[in-house]
Amino acid sequence: MIWLTWRQLRGSAAMMGALLVVLAAVLALTGPGLVSGYSSGIAGCTTDNTCENFYNRFFGEYDLPFTALTLVVLVLPALVGLFWGAPLITRELEAGTHLLVWSQSITRGRWLAVKLGLTGLTAVAAAGLCGLMVTWWSSPLDASAAEGMALMAPLVFSARGIAPMGYAAFAFVLGVTVGMLVRRTLPAMALTLAVFAAIQLALPAVVRPHLMAPVTATFELGRANVDSLSIPREGGAAPRLFLQEAVPGRPGSWVLANELLGPAGRVISGGSSGAGAVIDVSSTSGSCAPGSASGAGDGCLGEINRLGYRQQVTYQPLERFWVFQWIETGIYALLTAVLTWLSFWWIRRRIS
Repeated sequence: MIWLTWRQLRGSAAMMGALLVVLAAVLALTGPGLVSGYSSGIAGCTTDNTCENFYNRFFGEYDLPFTALTLVVLVLPALVGLFWGAPLITRELEAGTHLLVWSQSITRGRWLAVKLGLTGLTAVAAAGLCGLMVTWWSSPLDASAAEGMALMAPLVFSARGIAPMGYAAFAFVLGVTVGMLVRRTLPAMALTLAVFAAIQLALPAVVRPHLMAPVTATFELGRANVDSLSIPREGGAAPRLFLQEAVPGRPGSWVLANELLGPAGRVISGGSSGAGAVIDVSSTSGSCAPGSASGAGDGCLGEINRLGYRQQVTYQPLERFWVFQWIETGIYALLTAVLTWLSFWWIRRRIS
């Protein structure tokens, strides 16, 4: 039974292995240069306080391969469910070959266990190896990325660490289970993709932010959390302030809510939106006046802080990355176990 299953799997497994070898070779050749460039850049920028410029320049040089590799790891579990999971049992049911195997003293449970075990472990190993290789290679870029592409950002998080292993296991067993229920290969593939994509979109938005209680804190306004301060050239019009999706002193955090508080401690509508927040400060005189030497700089921000304006941000800190990885992988492992039980129950009770 193991030999037969391996004969059915060996073609796609060999192709997957060849792609992983090519990927490993490319990453091994380019990774040390990436680490060296990051280390030397950090050493140079700390002497003249220009690290922010270095981060932007360094990440910009590798933006395309960073995005491409992230997408590869994100798509791989879906492909496992689509092309390995959904057809695994369905093609046997369509061709009727399962009846021949079951008549050769092979029990249904053993037949399914061998198929799930051998093919599933291969899929999980491939996804895990791919995810860990990309995590190693992209570590300097993850450290220098802007907040929207930092390590805790939803898309990047899903393509790093051990989480791809959980996704691949779930996608594979989901495809097998859907195939057994539908009993048609193409509809099973389409339904597997739709369900997996829906769960992959829903979990980061609904579940992941609450895996641990988020941190809520207030900060003074400064260069770390203010994107821009718009002061009209004509006196009389109120300045507008635009917040960054950033946590001062906690780079790489996943920002869940970013709001501007007024002097009374209430949230000002539009504080983190594209329209900006209207600041009730004089623009005809003082440090926020158009003609002031510090009108668009720290002097105006200092006056805004003195009036009591603050940033209120709710976030998940970067230190929780591996905790979240293990928790989320555990959630997908539990879902995989439930679907595995369902597939064994279904094949014993419902398939003939």
